Amino acid sequence: MKKIIFVLVSILFIQSVKGQWDEKFYHPNKQWAPIESLTYEEILFTADADTIHSILLEPDKEVKATILYFHGNGANASQWINHVKPLVEDGFRICLMDYRGYGKSTGKPTHLCIAADAQQLFDLLILRKDISQTPLWVYGASIGTQVATHLTKNNQDKISALILDGMMASFTDIAVATSPVEAREYVRQYVTSPYAAKEDIQELKDTKLLVIHSEEDVIPIAGAREVYERASCPKSFWLYEGKHIEAPLKYPAQLLEYVNQLF
Repeated sequence: MKKIIFVLVSILFIQSVKGQWDEKFYHPNKQWAPIESLTYEEILFTADADTIHSILLEPDKEVKATILYFHGNGANASQWINHVKPLVEDGFRICLMDYRGYGKSTGKPTHLCIAADAQQLFDLLILRKDISQTPLWVYGASIGTQVATHLTKNNQDKISALILDGMMASFTDIAVATSPVEAREYVRQYVTSPYAAKEDIQELKDTKLLVIHSEEDVIPIAGAREVYERASCPKSFWLYEGKHIEAPLKYPAQLLEYVNQLF
């Protein structure tokens, strides 16, 4: 009887907040951390009535490639510097976009607005001569893997490599995995994904793919393996020991080894 009541309450809850489900996935952080010892440029553009803020980190050597980086759920671009610093020091130019409501970006994040903002930033970047003359890659960390894969699918003729770190197969899959067993079927029905990595990845043809995941990750590795198996493009899988998206922090040398194999 308790399970029946729980399920009924879950249905009513899900139906009442269906329009706000996107907000459950994102936890904006406005606290900006100082960025030290790295040269960077701020990029601003307007989307709807909001301002989208990004930072472009420049290496102090010849640029190997430009990487458009989509960070995870928590923190903001300034607090992800340690994850990308090894790449910058190795010669990669990194552009980190803050989702709406994160860092210096305004507004509220939704799956669809993040995808639209990512495309607008991409369109701005490829107009720059300094960026258009380098290989262009995309890197998604945690929840950022969804928009990273979606953007790459829609622009694969211009993107030569995609890196997915600590990924989920779809928004729906991660919602199901983190819900009580009794409510999972209802979550699966009502928490729908407007785009999903496990679907988008199947359309990639020549873009090189690197998937990074750990069996200790709180995000089930089964999702990463599913996305990897569905991909028919050139691909590799780095299985490391550690917690969620710890690979760049614990194994920076190995990260660079795997990333440089994408050339």
